[in-house]
Amino acid sequence: MTQTLTTPQTTLEWRILPGLSDYTATLAAMEARVAEIAQGTAPEAVWLLEHPPLYTAGTSADPADLVAPNRFPVHAAGRGGQYTYHGPGQRVVYVMLDLNRRGRDVRRFVCTLEDWVIATLAEFGISGERRAGRVGVWVTRPEKAPAPDGTPCEEKIAAIGIKLRRWISFHGLSINLEPDLSHFDGIVPCGISAHGVTSLVDLGLPVTMNDLDLALARQFARHFPT
Repeated sequence: MTQTLTTPQTTLEWRILPGLSDYTATLAAMEARVAEIAQGTAPEAVWLLEHPPLYTAGTSADPADLVAPNRFPVHAAGRGGQYTYHGPGQRVVYVMLDLNRRGRDVRRFVCTLEDWVIATLAEFGISGERRAGRVGVWVTRPEKAPAPDGTPCEEKIAAIGIKLRRWISFHGLSINLEPDLSHFDGIVPCGISAHGVTSLVDLGLPVTMNDLDLALARQFARHFPT
C-alpha cells in the first residue's frame, strides 16, 4: 500500500511493502530515492517492510561480533552502527527525510526517531526508554534476573541506524513485533553483549503488524510534522 500525505508545504510518501523484501534490491531502490529527493524530483518517503532472515553490518561493525557467519546472509549496510538482524515478524522502517529543511542536526534527528518509537510503543502500554551511549529503545524486565552488576534486566526492542547523503536520511529503524528472537544469537546485536533483545509478543502483547503500522503513522505526524 502506498499513501501520499500532502500538506501546503510538502508531500510525503508513506508506503507499506507486502511480503518479504529482498535486501539488496531495497537498498538500491532506497539509494535511488534519496538521490531523487536531493534533486527535488521526488517527495520524502517512509517505507515499512519486512526482510527475509539476514544480518547487516554497519560501519562500526566488529567482525568478532558475527558469531555465526554462515547462518544467514550478511550484508554491508553502509549505515551507522554495528551488526543487527532483520527477519519476518520485525517491522523495518526506512526513513528518507530531507534534513536540509528539517534541521541539520544528526543527534537531534536520532533522538526524534527514538522518541517516535517510544511514543508508538506507549500506545500498547510499553514503557520504552533510551539509554546514554546506546542508540535504540530499551525496556526494563523486572521479572527477569538482574544483570551481573545488580542492575535490572534490560532488553532492546528497537534498533536505529541511519546514513545521510547530502543531508537526506536513509536506512532507519526496526521494531521487534514477533521475530524469532533466537535468530539474534548469530550476532552480538549492536555490539552489546550485556543485554538481550525482546519483542512486543515476547512482552505478552498480541499486537498485529497492522496495529503497529497504524500507531507508527499516528506518531510520525506528531514527531515529524510536514
